[in-house]
Amino acid sequence: MTAASRFFCSDAARSRADPLAGTAPYGSTWILVEYRGGWPPNGFDGLPLQPDTKRLVFAAAQALRARILLIRRHGRRPADDSPRWAVLRYGNDGAHRQTWGTWSRDEDLLGIVAALAAPGDPGGPPVVLVCAHGLHDACCAVRGRPVGRALSERWPDLVWECTHIGGDRFAANVVVAPDGVYYGNLDAASCVRVVEEHLADRVHADHLRGYTNLFPPQQTAVAAVLGRFGPAGRHHYVIEETVRDSDRWLVRVTGRAPRSPVHDVDVRSYRTPPRQLTCRGRSMSSTVVYEATIRP
Repeated sequence: MTAASRFFCSDAARSRADPLAGTAPYGSTWILVEYRGGWPPNGFDGLPLQPDTKRLVFAAAQALRARILLIRRHGRRPADDSPRWAVLRYGNDGAHRQTWGTWSRDEDLLGIVAALAAPGDPGGPPVVLVCAHGLHDACCAVRGRPVGRALSERWPDLVWECTHIGGDRFAANVVVAPDGVYYGNLDAASCVRVVEEHLADRVHADHLRGYTNLFPPQQTAVAAVLGRFGPAGRHHYVIEETVRDSDRWLVRVTGRAPRSPVHDVDVRSYRTPPRQLTCRGRSMSSTVVYEATIRP
């Protein structure tokens, strides 16, 4: 296959104008493992670790529906210090909790298991994760690495490249943790503006895939409100009620401030025709798309 005829899932998705809203995976806990060697296609599962250590870490993560990501600094810069690991949590009250450690032996990663069983330290700076997992999907490298470079030049202490975070066709993908905010369809020009606005507590609807503590219809409703009324802080809006009727939902969105206006949002879903959704996968799959309408 020539370079000109090679299929790139992100090009196809942009040509189709695949909607971003409602595509953030659900979850509130992230496990980060710095790994400076080559990343296997299946990430943490493919690392040559001591089997008992890997099993215990995976079981503890699975119990909390935590996502395990391999991370590295952009460019795989040589470092004299030991690789790091982290457990990041987003609480229902919006509180951030982080635990960081280092590892030089496989068994050091058992600190992750202990951290998952502990409350964690409150606060800490946000972590900006850029999917650049080229062996998982070509678009993650082609589009992700330029974004990783641009963001690393701007915020070298906050930004890490990471393994697969979902939604290959929306590359370049960025997740800010433990805020749990997914952005997609980024490039080297747009990513700095999007992350700069996020760090200033202004989330915009464009490039927003969703908040990971919400389910897809709720994510879509919040994105619609942000699109109509402009950017707002990560915790400005709350979901008061969600009522489902078959493939439709009524989602009530309001602000946290007293006497904030109430926005009733109708969300409907439908399935797309089968299509190739990733660069590597040749099978055809349909996806669920959500559309929102704010009631007058």
